[in-house]
Amino acid sequence: MAVVLDLLNKDNRPRHPEKAHRPDQPVQQRKPEWIRVKAPGSPKWAETNRIVRENKLVTVCEEAGCPNIGECWEKKHATFMIMGDTCTRACAFCNVKTGLPEALDPHEPENVAKAVEKLGLEHVVITSVDRDDLADGGAQHFADVIHAIRARSPKTTIEILTPDFLRKPGALEVVVAAKPDVFNHNLETVPSKYLKVRPGARYFHSIRLLQQVKEMDPTIFTKSGIMVGLGEERNEVLQLMDDLRSADVDFMTIGQYLQPTKKHHPVIRFVTPDEFKAYETTAYAKGFLLVSSTPLTRSSHHAGEDFARLKAARLAKLG
Repeated sequence: MAVVLDLLNKDNRPRHPEKAHRPDQPVQQRKPEWIRVKAPGSPKWAETNRIVRENKLVTVCEEAGCPNIGECWEKKHATFMIMGDTCTRACAFCNVKTGLPEALDPHEPENVAKAVEKLGLEHVVITSVDRDDLADGGAQHFADVIHAIRARSPKTTIEILTPDFLRKPGALEVVVAAKPDVFNHNLETVPSKYLKVRPGARYFHSIRLLQQVKEMDPTIFTKSGIMVGLGEERNEVLQLMDDLRSADVDFMTIGQYLQPTKKHHPVIRFVTPDEFKAYETTAYAKGFLLVSSTPLTRSSHHAGEDFARLKAARLAKLG
């Protein structure tokens, strides 16, 4: 992971200027066997890398240092990150660059659509940085990307992973009207950890956002995810599950938090595979249509396969 992070820092400026002068956090030097992954570099990985570069696209796979990049790019699966590579927020867990973003690229929707077509994707995930500097938080840009993909690849299903559009009235309506197949917005952690882990966000606003999506269009699948290992208690995770179900969220993901650098929030502990399995069992009992709960689970990992399972689960529920 360290190599990927170094390659991203092309201009030698700190990726996280707000963290530069903070004291170093303890680093878990040795990861358990269950979260070690193979380094990327296969021919198919290289082909995905070439298409991403040719279309001048940003992927969260690289920017966030995802441990699954080798596996996903081998399958020509990439999560495109729109609206630039610089986020206006400074979450303690995230390795995406922070600062003042550049203006939106008007050609980006078409470039993303071209890449989706070249990769032959049956299912695509589109996420973004937070753009608190924009009046609509980037909602119209999300809609433009969805429309551009549909124009070139009408059979491709589209999953979006959005910011919270906090204090952006009318933004959510614009995105929902574009009719993505899956609307994902991550809670990231339990509410007691928000002040340290996700200080720019508001837990119950995020819950309400997910609920509103269902109210506006019940046909859209909703999804949310958290990281564990940040010091949360089990009972807090169970309450969070109840909060998501109260918002009629269909799909929950739970994965292990991994510390990007010594300036980020430390890993408090590595949650065992048995504990992840127990969370999965409990979440299904609470009524989620689909649950992914493993140490290496990430929001867009196996997204295409999961979408097929989501549709099947909904049909089974309807009888």
